[in-house]
Amino acid sequence: MAAAPLVEQSRREETPPTMPSDRIDSEGYRANVGIIVCDDEGLVLLGGRIGQAGWQFPQGGIREDESPEEAMYRELGEEIGLGPADVRVLGATRGWLRYRLPERYVRRDSRPVCIGQKQRWFLLRLVSPKDRLRADTTATPEFDRWRWVGFWEPAEEVIHFKRRVYRKALEQLAPLVASPPASVPPWRCGDAP
Repeated sequence: MAAAPLVEQSRREETPPTMPSDRIDSEGYRANVGIIVCDDEGLVLLGGRIGQAGWQFPQGGIREDESPEEAMYRELGEEIGLGPADVRVLGATRGWLRYRLPERYVRRDSRPVCIGQKQRWFLLRLVSPKDRLRADTTATPEFDRWRWVGFWEPAEEVIHFKRRVYRKALEQLAPLVASPPASVPPWRCGDAP
């Protein structure tokens, strides 16, 4: 199956064991996973940030003792209440996708300083009913609502500094969706800023 080599590659390119426990590398990027959950129609799940107007895919940091795939399953449970039996892994991005935080979000007083995130993105198909989604599985939920949207929409709805990474992840993973999205993303047609 085409998806297996992508996931296997993610295991080979894990963060080196010399990484600090908070998984911020020598360049200041925090190791992270991004999760794209799609349904049978090719729609993708966007979560509404709790108490905010923003929307994003589930994501979260990779702990020192975790592989990217293990972190993905942990974050899947924490953020949207799903377990391994609720999804099927379709694939993962080929390597780390990075974004820098705008200067106003960089916490210069913390050590090591985190200037951005490097993310491994996973594409999952929901195989359980949609009513299995839950935002109340932790004491500090990430989302308070969600919605299913067209495949390319999240790249235009996420906060501006994450858009390039969202576009790259969606472009890499689009061929793995059974109900393929439009072949050309809107930003390739000149429709997006």
